[in-house]
Amino acid sequence: MMNKDNYAYIIMGVVILLVIVVMAPRYIGTASADGQVKTNSDIERIEVIHFHLTSQCYSCITMGDLTEETLNTYFSKELNSGKITFEHINIDLSENSEKVEKYEATGSSLLIGTYYSDGSFSKEQNTNVWYKINDKEDFLKYFKGVIEKKLSGN
Repeated sequence: MMNKDNYAYIIMGVVILLVIVVMAPRYIGTASADGQVKTNSDIERIEVIHFHLTSQCYSCITMGDLTEETLNTYFSKELNSGKITFEHINIDLSENSEKVEKYEATGSSLLIGTYYSDGSFSKEQNTNVWYKINDKEDFLKYFKGVIEKKLSGN
């Protein structure tokens, strides 16, 4: 028969194990859609896309311009090498339908696609940029951090 102390140790062990399982991918790399943990050495390239409609509002234009400025300012080497690509894509044009479908873009948005050396792909929409568009320096600092994190495999 187990006493109360033994139960406490078992519960504490289970909690520690759960913390390790949940937190480990954050420190090791990024889990792709297939559940595999990826590291920065696994990243082939990062694709940043500003999706927009034909008719854009001030906020949509600003978000796209600040995204492009961030990449040109801090990641020109990666842009020149092809490690990072950037595009403004009009979702209303039929010639863009393949990318629109791949990223499941439905309106003005900023999506980041990560291509891995094993052929896998993951995509992520960044909605936080919308809260930063009225402060250029804050936007640039924030988005620079997002891309640095992606390049490091997180």
